[in-house]
Amino acid sequence: MRKTFFVAALLSLSVTAGAMAQQQQHGGTPEEQKACAHDVQKYCRTVMNDSDLVVLSCLQQNREKLTKSCDKVLKDHGQ
Repeated sequence: MRKTFFVAALLSLSVTAGAMAQQQQHGGTPEEQKACAHDVQKYCRTVMNDSDLVVLSCLQQNREKLTKSCDKVLKDHGQ
């Protein structure tokens, strides 16, 4: 369950530096969480307990390996 929450938190981050500095918003639909859960576990397992921004960075660094569904979720959230 913690992994699912973590993915949800990750997906709701804003791309602007100002918004990131002000606060982190948590959200994401269950479908979005499910779309990226496998990718987070597979490619970002070592940073899963770090900040949301670290996991987001990891997903972005592994962009070419992500499933189409997770890539779409990131794109839909401006990532």
